[in-house]
Amino acid sequence: MSAAAPTSVSEPLETPSLRRRLACFTYEGVLLFGVLVIADYLFASLTQQKHALQLREAGMAFLFVVLGIYFVWFWSHGGQTLAMKTWHIRVVTHDGRALSQGRAFLRYLAAWLWFLPPLAVVAGVGVRVLGGGGTFAVVLGYLLAYAAVSWVHPQRQFLHDVLCGTRLVNSQRRH
Repeated sequence: MSAAAPTSVSEPLETPSLRRRLACFTYEGVLLFGVLVIADYLFASLTQQKHALQLREAGMAFLFVVLGIYFVWFWSHGGQTLAMKTWHIRVVTHDGRALSQGRAFLRYLAAWLWFLPPLAVVAGVGVRVLGGGGTFAVVLGYLLAYAAVSWVHPQRQFLHDVLCGTRLVNSQRRH
């Protein structure tokens, strides 16, 4: 059961601007930095990790789960993370209903389309070949291209939302 009032299907579902969604995305990253530092510290303490490469894959899996819990819980309990509340953006199903935990989990997995393709390119080509600036350019270029693709969708939604049957909408009416 959702903790927040369900989104009314009769309200018009207005998509926030790309600029606002990207600002929310950036703010989410700032907030998640703190969440991940605390989670990584917890993992290191519980496993008595002596250096960063010890249990590296297990640590990354732990952080993946922590991020999943964060996003799935917030999206299935009111449709907003902390950053989304700040920017007045809500995630709903394509018809304006609240997300189930299953749909929120599917969206979490699909949202990795933001990061996995450029990281796979960097891993395939190699950081040594690209250098720090080249790696940054590949990742940033892909992120901007991924965001720009939303302009061709009729409701201006991101690819992962289209695939999951979800959408981002304004959570507050403008007067």
